[in-house]
Amino acid sequence: MMKTGNLDNFLTIDGIKMRYIDRGQGRPVVMLHGNPTWAFFYRSLIEGLSGSNRVVVPDHIGMGLSDKPEDAAYDLAFHIKNLSRLIEHLGLKDIVLVVHDWGGAIGFGYTVENPENVTKIVVLNSSAFFDEKIPRRIKMCRGALGQFLTRRLNLFARAATRLPVKKLPREIAKEYLRPYDSYQNRIGIYSFLKDIPVEPAHKTRELLDSIESRLRLVKSDVLILWGEKDFCFTKHFYDRWLELFPKAKAKLYNNAGHYILEDAPHEVLSEIKEFITI
Repeated sequence: MMKTGNLDNFLTIDGIKMRYIDRGQGRPVVMLHGNPTWAFFYRSLIEGLSGSNRVVVPDHIGMGLSDKPEDAAYDLAFHIKNLSRLIEHLGLKDIVLVVHDWGGAIGFGYTVENPENVTKIVVLNSSAFFDEKIPRRIKMCRGALGQFLTRRLNLFARAATRLPVKKLPREIAKEYLRPYDSYQNRIGIYSFLKDIPVEPAHKTRELLDSIESRLRLVKSDVLILWGEKDFCFTKHFYDRWLELFPKAKAKLYNNAGHYILEDAPHEVLSEIKEFITI
């Protein structure tokens, strides 16, 4: 199991510590988690790839073991900026991105601004475009009731530990929840929910639309690996990715859901290893 010490690396951005894993040598593979996970989600890929690659896995500010100030911006632009600062700080070139959930919008947000620096992208269940097919229960978490359920009761993070098709062992579920043990430490979870741009006038909608409009200009090789039993990012999203990247290599896992790395870790690792070495 991944230990806290693996995130002893940090970059201070405007006085806020962004913690990250930096392990191995070789071509950099940058892995971006979503909500409500953290770097722990990628532990199987970290172990499997760090022997041949430099693996960098940040915890987004507000998430995981990174700082969680109450007054940070916590929107898509904020997270893209932080990723860009980290990549620049580490001098990463010829990057392979692995993205999941919100990591999709963040990673492609960086890519459309720095297309020459991202040569391969692995898309796990995620999006980088607006779509109206957002589950009602996700939309409900964005208001005052959602803040109470998410920050006071921690229901969003707890419910997420039940998303894998294969039941999580108790100690693994506890590790997913460990960084989110108080009202204060759940600010990032709720902020990601608030930043879903359902309304056309939402502050993040313009940026997300801008990213989507440039996706077809991305020249990176793309691999799409998808858990079909995902209630949120359904096969509809998988099909949209294929429309955007018709030349992508893609694979559906009918025995996996949103937490694809919990349901099919060895299969996904094998596909990514092959993709990186081609």
